[in-house]
Amino acid sequence: MQDSDKSPQPRENPAGGQAGPWTGRWLGERGLRLATGAATLALYVSFKKSGFSELEDIIPADDNLLLVFRRGCSLSARLASALAAPVPAQAEAVGSLHELRVEYGGAAGPDLAALAARAGLHPDDYIRRHAAIEHRVAFVGFQPGFPYLRGLPSALQAPRRATPRARVPAGSVAVGGAYTGIYPAAGPGGWQLIGRTDATLFDPWREPPCLLGPGDRVRFVPA
Repeated sequence: MQDSDKSPQPRENPAGGQAGPWTGRWLGERGLRLATGAATLALYVSFKKSGFSELEDIIPADDNLLLVFRRGCSLSARLASALAAPVPAQAEAVGSLHELRVEYGGAAGPDLAALAARAGLHPDDYIRRHAAIEHRVAFVGFQPGFPYLRGLPSALQAPRRATPRARVPAGSVAVGGAYTGIYPAAGPGGWQLIGRTDATLFDPWREPPCLLGPGDRVRFVPA
């Protein structure tokens, strides 16, 4: 990443011209977006555990990580070293394990039978395999509290629907590509619906508001 007049104060980058093996881009005056690929969650965990005082927030996405710096901060040598360090092989086991009760199939999961047939499985086998996985929250987005869960084997993956539904019920458990997701609130959506949970994914009066955060693990328990 190049020095920029939009970097946090002081206006220079102690890590030099490039952050580790990633390319970086400054967003506004305080945001640094790193293209981190498959290492996103591992780096998110590493930065969170390190507790850098310069960072106000760390936001993971599908293949990149946004570092939001505090106003007027100076980038310490320790943070510069972390930016230049090798990519961790995988995220450490952090966060909480959540077991969510799910009603699979039927009216709660109208796409389950088709997904099972696509995989050459009986619906019960699809359910068994999906519930046997310890899913990992990679990032949260789309709706407040909507978790993108990694861990889905290729046999259970499926593309999103060609035509999105106008309304997906709150709590719907769905498959979209390589991810399992859960809709926190009712609204339009194009993922394949396989079940529904009664867990409250987002509550603005709760601390934290999101039930699931990056690094958390999820196991689905068939009802």
